[in-house]
Amino acid sequence: MALAPAATSTASPDHDGGHIDAPELRVFVIALFFIFGGITSLNDVIIPKLKELFTLNYTQAMLVQTAFFAAYAIIGIPGAAIVKRVGYMRGAAIGLLTMMAGCILFIPASASATFGLFLAALFVLASGVTIVQVVANPLISLLGPARTAGSRLTFAQAFNSLGTTIFPIAGSILMLGKLAKEKASDLSGAALDAYRVAATQAVVHSYLGIALALAVVAAVVFANRNRLHGEHHDHSSVLKSFDLLLRPRFGFGALCIFLYVGAEVSIGSLIVNYMRQPHVLGLDELAAGALIPLYWFGALVGRFMGSAVMRLVDPAKVLVFNAIGALALIAITTLTTGHLAAGSLLAIGLFNSIMFPTIFTLACDGLDERAADGSGVICVAIVGGAVIPPLTGGLADLTGSLELALLLPALCYAVIAGFGWFARTHPATRQTV
Repeated sequence: MALAPAATSTASPDHDGGHIDAPELRVFVIALFFIFGGITSLNDVIIPKLKELFTLNYTQAMLVQTAFFAAYAIIGIPGAAIVKRVGYMRGAAIGLLTMMAGCILFIPASASATFGLFLAALFVLASGVTIVQVVANPLISLLGPARTAGSRLTFAQAFNSLGTTIFPIAGSILMLGKLAKEKASDLSGAALDAYRVAATQAVVHSYLGIALALAVVAAVVFANRNRLHGEHHDHSSVLKSFDLLLRPRFGFGALCIFLYVGAEVSIGSLIVNYMRQPHVLGLDELAAGALIPLYWFGALVGRFMGSAVMRLVDPAKVLVFNAIGALALIAITTLTTGHLAAGSLLAIGLFNSIMFPTIFTLACDGLDERAADGSGVICVAIVGGAVIPPLTGGLADLTGSLELALLLPALCYAVIAGFGWFARTHPATRQTV
């Protein structure tokens, strides 16, 4: 998953259309994509662990995603204002330090064994992720010639997918591995208390390791805080951006960003519990957690494939095809069992791959100088990751079936397919006011 730029920025272009004279910083920005992608995907590992430890139902467990993605709605606009005030590099340092603070808050959350404190820690962590994302997308576009901005952004987003593939592997080993043979439901008394302490400590140690790495990256970023040349920001209010929702094409696209992120996160959050079902694969936590990276790896592969295909095929057509493909895979998942059901669920990641950047591009087409305003609104629309997952979890609790709960993500993909068709049949008009 990637995020559109929320901060309006301009600079004096060079002869090749470049914006900021610091191409050597591209590696740093790509590293940011890798980090925030990986940290976001760790939620898929921690959800089943917290569900077991605190004896949660699916609705309560999905509050992990609500706490995390609510930060996009709450912090997105203030984060953009911070970046516009202090600049990209200092803004990135602030975001990284906020992420580090969120990781450290897992210590008191573990000590008190309170689910609410875990959610608070995740919100602080996600607030930092939001600020870092506000920096990353516009900055990678500005670090080089304008004519190749799209290819740089696609390349950077591939590293975002790489992070979502690698982090769950390490997270499953560190958070689930040593305790995979035991279940809280099989223990009682002192044994249960010891198990809960060991499990929460495994989570804490994982996030403290991330905090240490973030501290190093933040120090490097701050040391390079004056490296950008030609950086300039438009300091007009970003709140007026929401009038763009009155435009049918943009409003429809923003809705689809909301639905897409919600569907993608919901499916990723259910993978472990789905694979553990006896009629699917009947795996333990560790083995099921090891399958999460396959879901995100599909997005990694699909981004490279999609970038090539969309050079030859109308992106709106590709979006319709992928949305229908995701719908078909959900149908297979709900109507079959065993390896076919498991494989079809994981394969949805492949069809998710191009959805965010394609929806974003189609929605913002025709905005011209207001494109950055549109990016800020789409940043807030990512809050779909906080809304759709608990609704999906509630549907699972209500019906007693994870398969029936997938009908909500299916509805999201159906609407996205409709937007692709709408964008194909309703060309964008150039509106600049």
